[in-house]
Amino acid sequence: MKKKLLAGIAVLLLAFLYYYIELPAINIHESGFWFFLVAVIGIIVVVYAIRKRLYGTIQLKQSKGIKAGVILMLGIIAVYAVGSLLSSPIINAKKYQNLVTPEERDFTEDIQEISFNQIPLLDKDSAVLLGNRKMGSMVDMVSQFEVSDLYSQINYQGQPYRVTPLVYANAIKWLTNQKDGIPAYIRIDMATQNTELVKLEDGIKYSESELLNRNIYRHLRFRYPTYMFDQLSFEINDDGVPYWICPVKKFNIGLFGGQTIGKVVLCNAITGETEEYKIKDCPQWVDRAYPADLLIDVYNYHGTLKNGFFNSVLGQKGCLKTTDGYNYLALEDDVWVYTGITSVSGDRSNVGFVLMNQRTMETRYYSCAGAEEYSAMESAEGQVQNLKYTAAFPLLLNISNEPTYFMALKDGAGLVKKYAMVNIQKYQNVAIGDTVSECEKAYVKLLASNGITSTDEKSTGTNEISGKIKRIGQAVMDGNSHFYLALEENDEVYDVPVVDYPEIVTYDVGDEITLEYSEDSPANVVLGIK
Repeated sequence: MKKKLLAGIAVLLLAFLYYYIELPAINIHESGFWFFLVAVIGIIVVVYAIRKRLYGTIQLKQSKGIKAGVILMLGIIAVYAVGSLLSSPIINAKKYQNLVTPEERDFTEDIQEISFNQIPLLDKDSAVLLGNRKMGSMVDMVSQFEVSDLYSQINYQGQPYRVTPLVYANAIKWLTNQKDGIPAYIRIDMATQNTELVKLEDGIKYSESELLNRNIYRHLRFRYPTYMFDQLSFEINDDGVPYWICPVKKFNIGLFGGQTIGKVVLCNAITGETEEYKIKDCPQWVDRAYPADLLIDVYNYHGTLKNGFFNSVLGQKGCLKTTDGYNYLALEDDVWVYTGITSVSGDRSNVGFVLMNQRTMETRYYSCAGAEEYSAMESAEGQVQNLKYTAAFPLLLNISNEPTYFMALKDGAGLVKKYAMVNIQKYQNVAIGDTVSECEKAYVKLLASNGITSTDEKSTGTNEISGKIKRIGQAVMDGNSHFYLALEENDEVYDVPVVDYPEIVTYDVGDEITLEYSEDSPANVVLGIK
């Protein structure tokens, strides 16, 4: 009896250890659960075999218990394999194709609403550089903490941001600091590149870098043992309180197929308190209930399985797919994933593009034939080949009612040095600028000189004002001189780059001036002087 008790304790201990480390959901739709069952039965068989070897008198090959265990494991594996097949696109192509229904929209109606201060000018790699640089300047924290590589893209107070928590530098630093938690997170404005380390009154107690029960994955598993969580993201609410956004998988086809998101759990990163919502009731401030990779996969099912599974593999008639990359747009107080749509033949041209809402999975399709993103990136890099800059994956914007790729150009250190705009239909038309406004101004002139748009057509978000100069000041930004004007007509400030308008040095307080400016930028960047 004592030997059986010890064997039972050993089995329970090993099974718990496996569960504590792997954290499978107790759910038949979770692949990890089936592996857990096989592992538990395997542990039982091994412990039973060791016991028989040490204390038994019969041969292992003759043991009915071992045979039953092996048969049971094989049975579970067979059920899993059959379930996987019955859940696959091979049998359910139509169901997979209908997981999402894109709505065809008008490009100029939707995209014209995006102003320059809503455009994320940085990609994740550039954000990582800024975050590490900021952390390096915090001498009181840098020895104890590092920056997580999460950098979630969110829409915070109408602006595109990336946020990421700090993490414990190592196990020893965790041991000495875990009582107070992680003291701060990093917030980066993707439009202005302003980087802040936001210190918290109460530290973050629940994170990925916790080693025991306060590890966010373990905390969620013990609270929701049956929930299958997808990729977690770190976000902040409108008050700057840090949360973990935890999407819960929903399988719509068989046991393991047709994944979408059915629920979302919000976990306060400081207190560990959780709230659960159906996906349709997800709060507006949440930006990433659907991971970008999941949205891309769902759309690819829609594009490739239009005429069945075997057509997607063999003939590929009418098959479309997303391009190899994506970016983000802040639109309508949500974050949307952008990617181009091309044929599976790889002809380096796009037939259109999609925007996919990361909170609701709403998908919008825009028909817009032209060069695919990597061709445009190469075209932009060709304009600065002497500088050896590389282009970030672009966004598609509406400039003068022309679909336009917009991208940042980075040096070898990964720092953004210039910006480029490339016409999607005639991608040899490329404009480069040190600032977004300079780039847009050069691009609009380029379109007009090539007869693509009228010379009278103003750039997106421009306006004109005339009046007397009330105040004038000078500053140097990024090595370039700028004059800042205030007119008697209002309290606005107008930014005049001297490199573009050297005549501004001849103006003084009281002089009459007419300015054409971009109202899409915080400082009303001047695009012309009359």
